[in-house]
Amino acid sequence: MNATLTSTLRVYDEKDGARALVDTTDRAEIARILNAEKISFERWGASAPLTAASGQDEILAAYAGDIKRLKDDFGYTTADVIRVTKETPNVPALRQKFLKEHTHSEDEVRFFVEGSASFYLRTGGKVYQAICTRGDLIGVPANTTHWFDMGPAPEFAAIRLFVNPEGWVANFTGDDIASRFPKYE
Repeated sequence: MNATLTSTLRVYDEKDGARALVDTTDRAEIARILNAEKISFERWGASAPLTAASGQDEILAAYAGDIKRLKDDFGYTTADVIRVTKETPNVPALRQKFLKEHTHSEDEVRFFVEGSASFYLRTGGKVYQAICTRGDLIGVPANTTHWFDMGPAPEFAAIRLFVNPEGWVANFTGDDIASRFPKYE
């Protein structure tokens, strides 16, 4: 897995995945840059201690205040927890699926309870690679072209918020742009 254990933002010209125009681990700078593109980025603190064995109910209870705030502010109706590890069935196929550029008809909101993964967002002629780690919340606006890389040996748990989880479907663009940018290794 990627040795990066801190939140990182790399910004590329969408035509050049070889050279980052911006490379920062400053969370305030990450939030400033992403927020300017209407992409939410926040840091949260937990109100209860959690372990790798903590279940969905414990995790949701630990972050209940922040979850309620987002539900009230943005109309999200449900929250759940997804946990992916190297023991999760079909990890290579799951990784490949989300390495393809896609959109969703509603926001994609993830809060990383543990571990890390990388979101790649294409907007305004640039690709923003946001490596999210424990404590990071990212909110990808509806219809934003993006892809997601959990890495070859994923270890993360994330809270997901939805307006309508049944309607949360990936609409693939067919563009091969993701193949031209560094993977989260």
